[in-house]
Amino acid sequence: MATPYFIHWCQPYNVFHVMGVDISTPESGKLRFRITRPEDAPGFSAEERSLCEALLPHLRRALHMHNLLDRSESLGTLYSKAIGRLSVATIVLDETGKVLDQNLIAQDILASGDGLKLVGGRLEATYPSDNRALQQLIRNAFAQQSGDRVVPSEAMSVSRPSGLVSLGVVIEQVPSGEWAEGKGKPSVVVYIRDAAGKSLASTTVAKQLFNLTPAETGLAMELANGLSLEEAAEVLNIRRNTARAHLRSIFSKTGVRRQTELVRIMLNSVAALSHR
Repeated sequence: MATPYFIHWCQPYNVFHVMGVDISTPESGKLRFRITRPEDAPGFSAEERSLCEALLPHLRRALHMHNLLDRSESLGTLYSKAIGRLSVATIVLDETGKVLDQNLIAQDILASGDGLKLVGGRLEATYPSDNRALQQLIRNAFAQQSGDRVVPSEAMSVSRPSGLVSLGVVIEQVPSGEWAEGKGKPSVVVYIRDAAGKSLASTTVAKQLFNLTPAETGLAMELANGLSLEEAAEVLNIRRNTARAHLRSIFSKTGVRRQTELVRIMLNSVAALSHR
């Protein structure tokens, strides 16, 4: 009772009798399980110890399930962020066709109302012909029943009132476990790609990958976003001759010879998968 452990950790909480176990797991180290009583209470009996031992298999299973769920959630978050960095919008629908979830890219596309929109919590296309095709593809994805063959992904283009390049849409069924029941579970995922959208590639990583200067990186990113050399020079507020000099240096460092090749390697590089 004179030890620092008792004085600092037990006495303030009126802890005297302690029964417990350290549960070791390969995934997360030790879980320390403790049951305590004050000094004026009786000590733990053999029967109570037996009861505690009976709980241990359930605690081990619960800890294992927690580790699996935590790992699954962490991986899901990583994959979701990766999809967002690739400028892919994702919209998840439940079994009734209502939107359950959408990433930030999808929110931006829907907020613009340019081709796709939410009406009463459901995804719709602006133009009636596109909307009929969209709803048919969604119904096709719902058509697959448990035990039947998996319905392949289907795709379509959605016209935009703004006149920009059409949105590319892929609709895919979300596989469901046989044990999964009830409402409100993910049933269909809609992937959307805006070909007119700007690349979210990290300028820092692009500079590191290709050993570019900040000025060269800025020019390469503007070209990757679809600007011509003259347009990029105007945006960056540099002379055309300066832009051409930067472009020659970029070609030399990246090993490409044409601007189209440069755009391709920039868009296909891992720069898009990194933080800005």
